[in-house]
Amino acid sequence: MADMFQPKFDLQGLVTAVVTHAETGEVLMVAHMNAEAIARTRETGRAHFWSRSRQSLWLKGETSGHFLNVREVLVDCDQDCLWVKALPEGPACHTGADSCFFRRLEPEGLVPA
Repeated sequence: MADMFQPKFDLQGLVTAVVTHAETGEVLMVAHMNAEAIARTRETGRAHFWSRSRQSLWLKGETSGHFLNVREVLVDCDQDCLWVKALPEGPACHTGADSCFFRRLEPEGLVPA
């Protein structure tokens, strides 16, 4: 029998979601989900998030066309973080980079990864 899915939301009603490429394993982005974002993601198969800056639900790709097609969602042991494995339709980062993690921290500062 499977455990019940009971996410442990923070005080703002959010859980962290780490998104990786379903085939390569590359980390694409980190975002936040509330209960509605989780429900919409499960219903549609496309990643939805909560935008903290806009204070609104957000379908990744709704303006850019760069959707994240979810293949699997894993839940950590405390149910306070989600791992979303997805196939991206284009770049995952709003800058146009394939991943939001395109810079490395070096002693002199940020350099391309």
